This record gives sequence, C-alpha cells and structure tokens, in this order.
Amino acid sequence: MSESDATAVLDTQVPLPLIYRGKVRDIYEVGDGRLLMVASDRVSAFDVILRQPIPRKGEVLTQLTAWWLDSLHGVTEHHLLSCDADEIVDQVPALRESREAWARRSMLVHRTEPVLVECVVRGYISGSAWKEYRSSGTLAGEPLPEGLVESQQLATPIFSPATKAQTGHDENIPFSEVVNLLGSEEANRLRELSFAVYEHGATIAKEHGIVLADTKFEFGHHPDGRLLLIDEVLTPDSSRFWPADLYEPGQAQTSLDKQPVRDFLDRLTEWDKSPPPPDLPDEVVRETTDRYLEIFRRLTGTELDDFQPPRFG
Repeated sequence: MSESDATAVLDTQVPLPLIYRGKVRDIYEVGDGRLLMVASDRVSAFDVILRQPIPRKGEVLTQLTAWWLDSLHGVTEHHLLSCDADEIVDQVPALRESREAWARRSMLVHRTEPVLVECVVRGYISGSAWKEYRSSGTLAGEPLPEGLVESQQLATPIFSPATKAQTGHDENIPFSEVVNLLGSEEANRLRELSFAVYEHGATIAKEHGIVLADTKFEFGHHPDGRLLLIDEVLTPDSSRFWPADLYEPGQAQTSLDKQPVRDFLDRLTEWDKSPPPPDLPDEVVRETTDRYLEIFRRLTGTELDDFQPPRFG
C-alpha cells in the first residue's frame, strides 16, 4: 500500500450515524449496544489538529490495539468485539459497500459508559510529570523522591490519574481525588487493573528491545455492570515507547511516535501553538509514518501489511 497522502484518511465517511468526532477517532452508532470506532490518520500536536494526516497511522493504532488486547486475555476484560473486516461486514451488512473506507482501521466494540478519569501509569519520569517535578518536586501535588533526573526509571511504577478533558490538556490529579469522584472501590479497581496492564505491556515491550515509559488507559462500564478496558491500548498515541538501546537517563529520549511532528513544530518560533497550524513538510510526514510502522513491526514481529488481526468471537 502506498504511503502517499492520497491513501491517508483525514475524515472518515461511514454509512452509520456519527456520534462523535475526536482528534483521531470517529465513533459511529451500530445499534444493539455496539459502536464502530474508526481511527483516521489525523494527527494533533499541542491540542491542535494538523492539516496533514500521517498515512497508515489509523491502521497501526487499530491493529496494535487488537494485538495487545489479544495478549491480555486473563488480565482484564475489554470492549473489542472485532477488528476483522470480514467479521464486521457479517455483523453489520450496511458497511459492505464502504469497506475500503474503514477496513483495518476500525473496531466493532461494546458500547460502554466511559469512566471520566484517564488512568495513567508512569514507570519513568517524563513529559508533563517531569515538568511538574522539575518545578516543584511533585506529581499532581504529591511529593516524589529528591534527585530524580529526566527520563529516570522510578523505583516502582506510579498510578498518575488525570481528568478527561474534552478540549485542552488533561490535568493530573491525586489518587485521593479519584476516590472522591468515583468511590474507593472503583478507584482501587482502576488502579489495580492499570498496573496489571502496564506491567504486562512493559514486560513484552522489554522482550522486544522497547522501554514502555508511560501509558494511559480508559475504562468504561458495560450495561451489565462489567468494567471494561476501552479505546486504544498501548499504542504510540497513548504511550511513550523508547528504543532500549538508545535509552540514557538525564535527557529527553527518542520516541517511536509522532516525535518528528513535535520536534518540527517546536522549532517554529513564529507559531504560538494555536490554530491555524503550520503545514508539515513531506519529510516530517514520511518520518512520522516510519516511526509508527517501526513500533508496530518491533512489537509484533510482523509488517503491518502482513498482519492478520486476531479474532475475538
């Protein structure tokens, strides 16, 4: 498949009622308690959606999520019913004629009531956590050990929840606030599941020469009451993946994600990080696509075009 802009998907068009269009995913109503989540190739930086898509990004996010969820059997329940195009067409015949528009970038899922807390687990101190620590020695207002350096591995992973912002940045909050929002039982369950999924992901990533620095999860309640892992899981959009052979604490790390986009935009002193965004050069787009394909290949051991999605039926 070509990696040119011509094959990239900026806006999805599916013959189902559109419920929500996010920064990356478009969510459609299927009925009977199911949704179709279609991952576009849109990319955002500094909370601004850029004009140029990243070819194949949506495929990587969808197929990598399915690969991880298949490996999580016995760790936690999840919302994914299928990301296999044949299965989806069998269950939702209305999608047959538009198959090219959504195949390999879509998940048929249980509809849930999302928990309005981002469940972040940090094994290393980086990103917004490092910025807060550098200025105050805390994370979400809670003290961390003295003397940490950027990208250092923490003694034990930290559950670092955040509010789910519809616009703008999510805000780190202390665990006590999660207890206040959701109650002690649910807060502790979310923390327990988040640690379990992070440890699972970090172990597998390490086997493939990758450091899983941090990641965020979302959960939702099925109508029958089950707490399910939802949305994307352990992807380069929700996680920081660092090549282990290049890891060196005390500095920012090379990331297998949209880092080329962020680096380019950071160099533009004339852009104030608000809309409208600048255009991305072709080489930045190509390099970013390469990063997404590389993390997929390194984790799964398979080229994206050769990958056969798992079946969950």
